[in-house]
Amino acid sequence: MTPTHCQLDIVADHVGVITLARPDRLNALTFASYAELRDLFAWLNTQDQIRAVVLTGAGRAFCSGGDVEDIIGELFSRDMRGLLEFTRLTGALIQNIRACRVPVIAAVNGVAVGAGAVMALAADLRLASERARFGFIFPQVGLCGADMGATYLLPRVVGLGHASELLFTGDIINADRAAQIGLVNRVVPAEDLRADAIALATRLARGPAFAHQMTKQMLEDEATLNLREAIEAEAQAQAICMVHPDFREAHDAWQAKRPPVFEGLSPLPPPGEAEP
Repeated sequence: MTPTHCQLDIVADHVGVITLARPDRLNALTFASYAELRDLFAWLNTQDQIRAVVLTGAGRAFCSGGDVEDIIGELFSRDMRGLLEFTRLTGALIQNIRACRVPVIAAVNGVAVGAGAVMALAADLRLASERARFGFIFPQVGLCGADMGATYLLPRVVGLGHASELLFTGDIINADRAAQIGLVNRVVPAEDLRADAIALATRLARGPAFAHQMTKQMLEDEATLNLREAIEAEAQAQAICMVHPDFREAHDAWQAKRPPVFEGLSPLPPPGEAEP
């Protein structure tokens, strides 16, 4: 796959770095880039050489949301069916980030507002530059905060009170405030952000990929379960992991006093293709 609105680089130790690549437009998203990113995250599930992903932006922004010049004028000319086609496209991008089998780390290097804030929110972990800014600015353009999964994801990350404040006001907050409410995991100096994000991704990529996939799936699935159902689901998930070769490898490596060498994920077929 050869993206044009973003850049995918495979760095050492099975880590992929996706860089939003429209720095002159603060990495604003177009119709084409929404679709490209949606397809890129789906494509990652067909690969076995990538075990962790970093998502970041080129230049001084992470992502300033949808491109006003490219998108807004076009939306005014659409009927309800055309508008729904667009909102479903944007939501599919977030769905594919969440459905990506490997851990996704957002390295938020600058402003992340609108769709950019939701993309960062959809990642599993978020590292922020001290220059980062976050804003779910939908009210500022006359829209509701329920966009691209924001009203589902944000309360789960920061709690209902903080989520309500951000989604009703559309206020832009700095990196320190984002860390204070739990929106980001860590704030780092701007010059260290990329290296720190890749280091974290490398640590995860060296871990048990199958077990990480299971952890990610269970974090998603258990949101709708009660405690009894969740405990049973985890019992089954852990038993499945115990029959995977990585469980034995971890034990053998511990006994031999060497680092474990875990297996990767078997690639899934592209959407629409049956597994052999």
